[in-house]
Amino acid sequence: MNDGPLMNDPADDRQRSWTERLGDALLREPQDRHQLINILRDAQSRELLDADALEMIEGVLAVSQMRVRDVMLPRNQMITVDRDASPEVFLPIMVESAHSRFPVIGDNKDEVVGILLAKDMLKYFVCKEERFDIRELLRPVVFIPESKRLNVLLREFRASRNHMAVVVDEYGGVSGLITIEDVLEQIVGEIEDEHDVDEDLTIFKNNDESYTIKAITEIEEFNDYFGVDLNGDEFDTIGGFVVKQHGSMPKRDDVIIVDNFRFTVIRSDKRRVHLLRMSLLNAENSPASKAVKDNTAEHSGGIS
Repeated sequence: MNDGPLMNDPADDRQRSWTERLGDALLREPQDRHQLINILRDAQSRELLDADALEMIEGVLAVSQMRVRDVMLPRNQMITVDRDASPEVFLPIMVESAHSRFPVIGDNKDEVVGILLAKDMLKYFVCKEERFDIRELLRPVVFIPESKRLNVLLREFRASRNHMAVVVDEYGGVSGLITIEDVLEQIVGEIEDEHDVDEDLTIFKNNDESYTIKAITEIEEFNDYFGVDLNGDEFDTIGGFVVKQHGSMPKRDDVIIVDNFRFTVIRSDKRRVHLLRMSLLNAENSPASKAVKDNTAEHSGGIS
């Protein structure tokens, strides 16, 4: 005969999987999406799931409500290749942008005739053919409306194995483009790419006028490297400084000009800036240009 109520053994509770404990937390039957997110956040605070798992779950929920227009790269920021241009003209553009896929246009950006993959240009160099016809290298274009939901687009990307789509507005004009990476980043956060700087570097010198800078670079380090005196009273990092100057969270390819510096956002998400490209507007006479000459050897490195 039992003398009292049965007590749960703490050891048994520890042996239960996190999915079982999470299931118990969800038995509160949330009435809407907002309540569900609050329950998940409460579960994370009680260590029923980790912060990364919570972030991805929230990302999945957000993607089902977002549309292509919310994350696409706008038309005016698209880097395109002219169908009638020679390789000598567009190859420097491809190299400078460091992208892997490029929309190829006819008379204007509303006439996208195909997608050119950077790797397909290898044949041009290897075979050294005198005759070059870009039309023979073009991949088909996928056109999608601005209103398409991201979760539907992701399913289509996976089924078709396409990685890029051109976005059109209600009148059929090109309004931007979107990649599978843009969609996945809404779920898993920023994905590292070819712009990633060596882990040990915060400032990487591309050439005498261009630098790649991690947003976590402290303003004091930035000032010391470039021989300037940016005000760091409100923010400790160059990323925070750029956000302040922009007035809101900048997106990829947004440009912020401060004094002699032109900052271009290479990588960011809805929470923070990650990576910047900085150009000197007046490199020859800039104090920053003179200051970095003494730092080149100390900060030299490569892209990982």
